[in-house]
Amino acid sequence: MAQRSGLEDPERYLFVDRAVIYNPATQADWTAKKLVWIPSERHGFEAASIKEERGDEVMVELAENGKKAMVNKDDIQKMNPPKFSKVEDMAELTCLNEASVLHNLKDRYYSGLIYTYSGLFCVVINPYKNLPIYSENIIEMYRGKKRHEMPPHIYAISESAYRCMLQDREDQSILCTGESGAGKTENTKKVIQYLAHVASSHKGRKDHNIPESPKPVKHQGELERQLLQANPILESFGNAKTVKNDNSSRFGKFIRINFDVTGYIVGANIETYLLEKSRAVRQAKDERTFHIFYQLLSGAGEHLKSDLLLEGFNNYRFLSNGYIPIPGQQDKDNFQETMEAMHIMGFSHEEILSMLKVVSSVLQFGNISFKKERNTDQASMPENTVAQKLCHLLGMNVMEFTRAILTPRIKVGRDYVQKAQTKEQADFAVEALAKATYERLFRWLVHRINKALDRTKRQGASFIGILDIAGFEIFELNSFEQLCINYTNEKLQQLFNHTMFILEQEEYQREGIEWNFIDFGLDLQPCIDLIERPANPPGVLALLDEECWFPKATDKTFVEKLVQEQGSHSKFQKPRQLKDKADFCIIHYAGKVDYKADEWLMKNMDPLNDNVATLLHQSSDRFVAELWKDVDRIVGLDQVTGMTETAFGSAYKTKKGMFRTVGQLYKESLTKLMATLRNTNPNFVRCIIPNHEKRAGKLDPHLVLDQLRCNGVLEGIRICRQGFPNRIVFQEFRQRYEILTPNAIPKGFMDGKQACERMIRALELDPNLYRIGQSKIFFRAGVLAHLEEERDLKITDIIIFFQAVCRGYLARKAFAKKQQQLSALKVLQRNCAAYLKLRHWQWWRVFTKVKPLLQVTRQEEELQAKDEELLKVKEKQTKVEGELEEMERKHQQLLEEKNILAEQLQAETELFAEAEEMRARLAAKKQELEEILHDLESRVEEEEERNQILQNEKKKMQAHIQDLEEQLDEEEGARQKLQLEKVTAEAKIKKMEEEILLLEDQNSKFIKEKKLMEDRIAECSSQLAEEEEKAKNLAKIRNKQEVMITDLEERLKKEEKTRQELEKAKRKLDGETTDLQDQIAELQAQIDELKIQLAKKEEELQGALARGDDETLHKNNALKVVRELQAQIAELQEDFESEKASRNKAEKQKRDLSEELEALKTELEDTLDTTAAQQELRTKREQEVAELKKALEEETKNHEAQIQDMRQRHATALEELSEQLEQAKRFKANLEKNKQGLETDNKELACEVKVLQQVKAESEHKRKKLDAQVQELHAKVSEGDRLRVELAEKANKLQNELDNVSTLLEEAEKKGIKFAKDASSLESQLQDTQELLQEETRQKLNLSSRIRQLEEEKNSLQEQQEEEEEARKNLEKQVLALQSQLTDTKKKVDDDLGTIESLEEAKKKLLKDVEALSQRLEEKALAYDKLEKTKNRLQQELDDLMVDLDHQRQIVSNLEKKQKKFDQLLAEEKNISARYAEERDRAEAEAREKETKALSLARALEEALEAKEEFERQNKQLRADMEDLMSSKDDVGKNVHELEKSKRALEQQVEEMRTQLEELEDELQATEDAKLRLEVNMQAMKAQFERDLQTRDEQNEEKKRLLIKQVRELEAELEDERKQRALAVASKKKMEIDLKDLEAQIEAANKARDEVIKQLRKLQAQMKDYQRELEEARASRDEIFAQSKESEKKLKSLEAEILQLQEELASSERARRHAEQERDELADEIANSASGKSALLDEKRRLEARIAQLEEELEEEQSNMELLNDRFRKTTLQVDTLNAELAAERSAAQKSDNARQQLERQNKELKAKLQELEGAVKSKFKATISALEAKIGQLEEQLEQEAKERAAANKLVRRTEKKLKEIFMQVEDERRHADQYKEQMEKANARMKQLKRQLEEAEEEATRANASRRKLQRELDDATEANEGLSREVSTLKNRLRRGGPISFSSSRSGRRQLHIEGASLELSDDDTESKTSDVNETQPPQSE
Repeated sequence: MAQRSGLEDPERYLFVDRAVIYNPATQADWTAKKLVWIPSERHGFEAASIKEERGDEVMVELAENGKKAMVNKDDIQKMNPPKFSKVEDMAELTCLNEASVLHNLKDRYYSGLIYTYSGLFCVVINPYKNLPIYSENIIEMYRGKKRHEMPPHIYAISESAYRCMLQDREDQSILCTGESGAGKTENTKKVIQYLAHVASSHKGRKDHNIPESPKPVKHQGELERQLLQANPILESFGNAKTVKNDNSSRFGKFIRINFDVTGYIVGANIETYLLEKSRAVRQAKDERTFHIFYQLLSGAGEHLKSDLLLEGFNNYRFLSNGYIPIPGQQDKDNFQETMEAMHIMGFSHEEILSMLKVVSSVLQFGNISFKKERNTDQASMPENTVAQKLCHLLGMNVMEFTRAILTPRIKVGRDYVQKAQTKEQADFAVEALAKATYERLFRWLVHRINKALDRTKRQGASFIGILDIAGFEIFELNSFEQLCINYTNEKLQQLFNHTMFILEQEEYQREGIEWNFIDFGLDLQPCIDLIERPANPPGVLALLDEECWFPKATDKTFVEKLVQEQGSHSKFQKPRQLKDKADFCIIHYAGKVDYKADEWLMKNMDPLNDNVATLLHQSSDRFVAELWKDVDRIVGLDQVTGMTETAFGSAYKTKKGMFRTVGQLYKESLTKLMATLRNTNPNFVRCIIPNHEKRAGKLDPHLVLDQLRCNGVLEGIRICRQGFPNRIVFQEFRQRYEILTPNAIPKGFMDGKQACERMIRALELDPNLYRIGQSKIFFRAGVLAHLEEERDLKITDIIIFFQAVCRGYLARKAFAKKQQQLSALKVLQRNCAAYLKLRHWQWWRVFTKVKPLLQVTRQEEELQAKDEELLKVKEKQTKVEGELEEMERKHQQLLEEKNILAEQLQAETELFAEAEEMRARLAAKKQELEEILHDLESRVEEEEERNQILQNEKKKMQAHIQDLEEQLDEEEGARQKLQLEKVTAEAKIKKMEEEILLLEDQNSKFIKEKKLMEDRIAECSSQLAEEEEKAKNLAKIRNKQEVMITDLEERLKKEEKTRQELEKAKRKLDGETTDLQDQIAELQAQIDELKIQLAKKEEELQGALARGDDETLHKNNALKVVRELQAQIAELQEDFESEKASRNKAEKQKRDLSEELEALKTELEDTLDTTAAQQELRTKREQEVAELKKALEEETKNHEAQIQDMRQRHATALEELSEQLEQAKRFKANLEKNKQGLETDNKELACEVKVLQQVKAESEHKRKKLDAQVQELHAKVSEGDRLRVELAEKANKLQNELDNVSTLLEEAEKKGIKFAKDASSLESQLQDTQELLQEETRQKLNLSSRIRQLEEEKNSLQEQQEEEEEARKNLEKQVLALQSQLTDTKKKVDDDLGTIESLEEAKKKLLKDVEALSQRLEEKALAYDKLEKTKNRLQQELDDLMVDLDHQRQIVSNLEKKQKKFDQLLAEEKNISARYAEERDRAEAEAREKETKALSLARALEEALEAKEEFERQNKQLRADMEDLMSSKDDVGKNVHELEKSKRALEQQVEEMRTQLEELEDELQATEDAKLRLEVNMQAMKAQFERDLQTRDEQNEEKKRLLIKQVRELEAELEDERKQRALAVASKKKMEIDLKDLEAQIEAANKARDEVIKQLRKLQAQMKDYQRELEEARASRDEIFAQSKESEKKLKSLEAEILQLQEELASSERARRHAEQERDELADEIANSASGKSALLDEKRRLEARIAQLEEELEEEQSNMELLNDRFRKTTLQVDTLNAELAAERSAAQKSDNARQQLERQNKELKAKLQELEGAVKSKFKATISALEAKIGQLEEQLEQEAKERAAANKLVRRTEKKLKEIFMQVEDERRHADQYKEQMEKANARMKQLKRQLEEAEEEATRANASRRKLQRELDDATEANEGLSREVSTLKNRLRRGGPISFSSSRSGRRQLHIEGASLELSDDDTESKTSDVNETQPPQSE
């Protein structure tokens, strides 16, 4: 394209002059004149101003010349304001239309601006001159800049791809596409040049240099130099001059440049596609072959020319046009550049010489000439000088080469035979060898370049791929190469559409952005399938490969098979041109292309003379031998010639797997390329050719418009404008742009989405400019660029401020340092001055020397240390004296305390009796209080249980409400989907009803025609009978002739000359008859083979049916197993019920468990229902199998187009259902996970129960020990006195209490064990039932999958049988056709010449009619175009209204969101209030408990005080008694023994009274403290409660006020919404009325156009038939003349053949009978088709019933689920359904019109054929019998086809319905399972909570029992210790009494401790005192004696 020119200013070709654009005069002119664009033939579009409007037309005045014209409104396109002139990105245009885009490109092109952005890609227009915009300065200008910062350029695209690769670590690709000559190769070179400069490796970074010429390349890095020099080599060997382009790439290439992590180039790789090797052999007019041939012949020196045996240009046949120079280029200079590039790439001299030798040998191949020998067709080589030159260059033997060319060895069976070649075969072989040699050289060259560019040392991290491939082209004659190129462009355009439109919009929907899917109608998959599909039906390439395998296949058979297989495809058409010009037509995205299939099989197989190939493989030249190393993979002559079937078969077997066609290889390489491109981020460059004359500055508008339409430029701009091309992840957005909003995000963690929303609010962006998705934030074009600019400004400000702070800090630091240095200098100076003054003073010297020698200071330090030690010793002494005094004082105090305690003990013994009585009373009161306390505790527990149950119910209700809400949302979505499906189903049903009506009409017509045909057949049979009679007469005449022949034999002996002539004629006829017999034999052999195959297939079918029976048996066995399992389940249920009956009294848990079992029962019943439904399905399927067996012979191949449509529709439905299924499966998996978690919790609880059991065992063991101890105490107590009896009774009471506690503990443990057993049994039952259920579902799924497999096998077998039957019928028809041809050839002798003149007259008439019809057709087409334009205009207006509607929908959705938020707030408030109420109830219950305890303690305190008073009174009495006794001791002279007894009793009483008193005092103090604490707590709790209630009331009131305010706002918004909706509905109704009018007009126009098209097609068909019949008549006339001359000679020989003719007559009779049988079978099939039609109607009725049922279910669900937002949803649904109905109606109308047109066309053609047949029958009986039979066969075939299509359609409908039913059933099952799993989970949760609660209660009871047990143990220990202490005191008292000393109660009460049992105190030390004293009494001797 353009090179560099340093003379001109480059900025003129890059930047736009804005002063001209922003001119206010032009703006005013534009507004004043109302400028618009109108269509123009010359300029494409012209500017004009609107003058006036007249209805649908507008009067405009052209801006150029002022002429006025009337234009249709729909043809006018809006003009953009002048400020958008020469805009750099056409996505910014306000008015986006073809005229504006073309005008912008044209303006920029005329200004020298060849690059323009078009949304997401770049458009380049070839300037056809050198522009100075590719210099090194320009590269530096674009380097590191963003796309929007610089004007459009290929460098900007390269820079953005390079930056994206480095930043995102994503591979990039740059796709340069366009027509030939548009500048793809030049732009590819510029991309490589830019990347080599920007990303050159470390060595060459210092001095960058762009290779303008080969000399300055030295400074570039080695790899970059080689990369740049790869282009000249590839161009010289792969580029050529064409009519359109002087340097056209005749191959496609994908250059892959690898980069390392730092962005440096580390290697490259080049892949090539589809070299046009035929150009090496022949070229079109004014075109050249590859550049290397001309460069070699022009630039080679004399020495090189002699080495390579080169000659002049005109001496080579392969240079078709001789030497054609390229303007502005010298081949000689280019040759030198190529050689230098090869040296740079590292090619050795030997390699270069070998390559040039091969190039020379390719030219020499063309100079080999062959001649045809005189007597035979064999070729010969008269002169072998050229062959010698060729063999010298390629290193072969001349004799072997000539032998291999002229008489190659070909394998026949197992032997090799030498077969002579004809001249044509030899020429073809030489050309094929030349092409193959050049192609192999090119492939080696590319491999060698890749080897040079490969760098394995440094690993590439990512790559940029540059694709330069031939663009879409439409020639007059398009061959196999054009098909491959157009196929490639289809795939690339599909990639472009997928990237730009589909993936973009899918991401919007995936991210949850509000987006309406825009269908741009650019799905190219049907066309791609037509070309590449492997089977069902096979595509063009697959059919071509298939034909390559057949030995007798030709291009004609390939075309016939293609038409047969793909004739009904929407993208396939029969050619518009005549047969000799094109064979078929494919509708590509860029237009219709006619293809000519000449030599396609040869081009696809690429056959070579394998004899010569082996010679080349064995060449003495190593280079040539390496080129031909894969010689075993080529297609040899034995495969191409197809001598015999055996030879072909053997060759096929030997080389199977090695041979691969050109189509296969190309398809594989293309799929690899597409996979690579899909894994990259593509950057599109669209190259546009401005004119075909290669003139600079000229732009053909129509040519550019066609290219823009082909490239999808407008659609790309539209999606870029409507969509959000820039997107960024939340985290990255926050990280990058948080600097712009510093205070928007608070500290701490925040979700990325919330943070982005806050940032966007802070940035104050327009809501239309962005959308926030699930994981990314999306922006419209240009927004991110604006944010980047703001970010750069902010960062510069921050950096400047930071630099200023840093500089200030450094300056201040330096200043402070200077100040410190200054002060330090002053100090130093002062010290130095002082030192200088003192240093010479003698006293200073003495002082410095004496000072270290003085010892006085040390003595003072030692004295101080001694003084400190003395002080410390004195302190210690005073401390010890003080401690001694304290000890003495303490000792005195202890003695005094001891005396006081003795006195107190004596006083307390007196109070013992009173205390004992008091204690009894307190014990009674304690029992009463305990009973009250137990009652209160039981009540509290019941209340807690009730509270817990209520809380569980509340949680259940909340969960149930949430589930209901979720179900409601799901049902709403399902309802919307079902409504859409209902609409589509109704449309389908309407369409099918119309088709059925049409088919019924057609059927009735066919029946009538059949009757007519039967009448005619009857007439023909009568004529046949007459013919038979004539044949009998002929037989008689033959007998007579035989007699005459015997007489004439003698004469014949004499006439030898005549006999020789007759013998020659006879030989010829014998040869013909033998050929015909051989053909018949071959066909019969093929028929036998097919019959054998059919028998095999029937056997396979029977085997499959047997397998099906086996499967049914397996299924029955499985059902038996299911029944047994059901019986087991029933038994389990009975066991469970019995358990339930026995445990009704246990707990409330069992109700929940029974409900759970009932749920399981329902689930099992559902599974039973599903198994029953499966049985019904199986019976239905068996019935259908039986019906299909009957219909096997009737059905044939499916109609491909209908099948494809149905598959696409059902595929979408299936995908939706599969998504639902996957969601259900995910939900099920979650439920299973929850179940596992619950099971683990259950196991943990079981472990806890085991631990409790162990604890219980230990407590029982301890309890037994306690029982033993208590029994011992009982034995001791029984020996005591009344006091001991009373104590024993108290102990019994305690024992009873302990027993009660232990029984309670045992009951709790038993309950725990029971619960554990119940839980384990229920768990086992639940697991069993779940396992059974899982087995059921597994079996059900296995059975369903097996049934599906059987159905698929059955369908495949049916299809195979149908194909085989069809093949058999085709073969039978071929046999019949051959027989009819035989009879025709014999009967054509009797035809006359009258039909020719009538045919010519009819032809003239038809030509006149055709001309008239064509004129009418043109008029109708114009009218249709006008209607199309009006339709488009209205469509645009409708789009605008739809945009408004979308806006309204957004408002509605926002209101719905607000409503949902409001509901959520309400729910939260309810939850909070409920929680607060629970807390309040709990606190009140605690307060009540505390009050009851306080009251009980107060009562106990009063009783204790009373008891204390009584004890004091008793104590006083006892003291008085004691004093009396002591005083009367000596006087009365009582016995010492009695006194001691009384003394002991009194002492005991005193001690007991003391202990009782102490206990009562302690209790009194404790109760008072508790009472005070309770009162304080109560007051605090009341205050806290009042505060909480007050705050909550205030909060509730505030929230209530806010909610009321929100409700009012919502109501106001609702009112506005209603008004807006009313306006929208009115405008919508108006639009619908306009649309209906337009549709009516369009339908009328379509009808008129269809009628005209039908008439034209009918006339064309008639013309073709007439031409064919004319040709046949001419041929028959010639044959008649020839035969009439020879008839006299052949008379006698024909008489001998009459016998043979009679035999053939008999065979034709048999064939006639066979045809009648087939006719009867056809009648049966017609009847069957009528029955099929009735079945279809029944199916339709069933579908309607199903739809009605579904509608009823939908209505029920809707009535149940109406909520507040139904109004919004209804309106949106109405709009959606109206749109869907409108689209469905349009598609249905279009399809019905197409079907009606096709049927009418077929009907008219059939009528025309019938009329022709009738006329022919009336004119000639004998000649037309065979033609009539053939045409009857055709009609019957068509009828069969229709019946088969109908049956296939029925079958397809049945299949799809079955599949849909199965899927619906599966979905329902999954939903049911999910619901049941939810219920089970809820119940399990409730049960687990109850079990946990019971366990906690049991644990509390156990802890209580343990505590009471421990208390008892402690009290027993205390009692024993007290007993021992008392015994010791008693013994001491006795000793003193014996001695007669004074009694001093000095014993301490250290062994005494209290025993508290639930509010009462006991004294257990008295039991042992009596026993001990008795023991003492017994052991002590009497002292008185």
